[in-house]
Amino acid sequence: MTRYIFITGGVVSSLGKGLLSASLGALLQARGHSVRLRKLDPYLNVDPGTMSPYQHGEVYVTDDGAETDLDLGHYERFTGVPSRQTDNVTSGRIYQTILERERRGDYLGGTVQVIPHVTNAIKEFATAQADGVDFMLCEIGGTVGDIESLPFMEAIRQLKNDLPRGHAIFIHLTLVPYIAAAGELKTKPTQHSVKELRSIGIQPDVLVCRTEHAIPEGERRKIALFCNVRDSAVIEARDVTSIYEVPIAYHKAGLDTEVLDAFGLESSGEEPDLSRWTDIMAAITEPEGEVKIAVVGKYTGLRDAYKSLSEALAHGGIANRVKVEVNWIESEVFEAENSVHHLEGVNGILVPGGFGERGSEGKIEAARFARERGVPYFGICFGMQMAVIEAARNMAGLGGAGSSEFNGCADPIVGLLTEWETDAGTETREEGGDLGGTMRLGAYPALLAEGSQVAGIYHATEISERHRHRYEVNVHYRDRLEGAGLKFSGMSPDGRLPEIVENPAHPWFIGVQFHPELKSKPFDPHPLFASFIEAAVKQSRLV
Repeated sequence: MTRYIFITGGVVSSLGKGLLSASLGALLQARGHSVRLRKLDPYLNVDPGTMSPYQHGEVYVTDDGAETDLDLGHYERFTGVPSRQTDNVTSGRIYQTILERERRGDYLGGTVQVIPHVTNAIKEFATAQADGVDFMLCEIGGTVGDIESLPFMEAIRQLKNDLPRGHAIFIHLTLVPYIAAAGELKTKPTQHSVKELRSIGIQPDVLVCRTEHAIPEGERRKIALFCNVRDSAVIEARDVTSIYEVPIAYHKAGLDTEVLDAFGLESSGEEPDLSRWTDIMAAITEPEGEVKIAVVGKYTGLRDAYKSLSEALAHGGIANRVKVEVNWIESEVFEAENSVHHLEGVNGILVPGGFGERGSEGKIEAARFARERGVPYFGICFGMQMAVIEAARNMAGLGGAGSSEFNGCADPIVGLLTEWETDAGTETREEGGDLGGTMRLGAYPALLAEGSQVAGIYHATEISERHRHRYEVNVHYRDRLEGAGLKFSGMSPDGRLPEIVENPAHPWFIGVQFHPELKSKPFDPHPLFASFIEAAVKQSRLV
């Protein structure tokens, strides 16, 4: 029967619950156990799909088309287990489900309350589709003490009692700050955080303490004493050079052993196989070169907006054993004159996804710079669309080329997607309809042209990649654009939706409508990112 690990956070936000969950999942896998990870978020949005990247960071998309929290990206990158729609739930989705049931009369005229109806719905989501995995790791978003997280805390408290004895534990991630003026670590915030947790009926089994300095043995015993855990259950979590060192660091601190002990399971005395992570760290810490990549985006002020992208670039560096230095550049700077100097000296240019007109002309200029100077160019989603508009204007002579997402244009090279095919049939969307969950979302197949550059990169002519967009390149302009030198090398199976374009006359110029960064992993870099960084390495040797 599946065992459950509930992970909570205290004192402050952004301590790294997602990385803790992902790393523990990887450690349990290294010991031969199967895992699944999920995130329970207390905010009232149904999902993060309509939230600004500056509010929430990246929206991570699963194969089955769910718009989810960026922590699910960590889960996949560390464990390789594909996330699903059931692996992320919010208060908004919980309440939406309950209200739909109430309107149908499912509650038989009873009063609908937080307990038991909301907590029961949370428990349903937490335990859904366990698939017989050995461990289900459930991360609870927010910080202990937040009003909005109380129903989730109550639900997991109940769930531990609902499950057979010994089939659920609680891990609490907290902060042990260092006060420079006093010259010492302070344990009081951790004590108060655990006190808050215990006041709602949850006793943590393991405490993970983020700290900038080593925790002395005396302070460790003090934490254990006042928080009612064993000394060995106080796990130190200090900063490391790379997030991919975190599983190694947690193992050295004894996290996986303590978790198995909390379940009453023998750890067999054998060391887990962490060679995957030591090999990755060797590639990161002992690079054989360096490349500079310019990312020309719209949300570069918050790096979490491009979390999977930055990690996928790092994975491309791991595949080529080079360090990837990323220059984050706001696309709007290229809308001023004499601004191309921002791109001088870079070995590759990547233009990522985005929404809206702001900064679009700057992205078009970045694509033009890459095309004219022979610099490797990688356009993703919106970045592909801007590259096609640039080619239409400056290669195919369509000076009025633009997108219907913006103001009116003479040649709508990019247009609103109102109908597309899924496994369930045809999906349609109206121009003025809801924004949430109405894009082309999730995994869709594409057919690659024989002999194309991308077919060589993938070593295949049929692929499946994840999408998140409302607008598509207008296939009616295909002949005009191909006549000018831009090749449509990847298409949807019905031939209606362009998925990949490339410029055969350029060393490496590829645009994709999907988001390949969502499927990249440090131990399995996405082929497009590995190839892009390889091209950047070659370009660096020409400078």
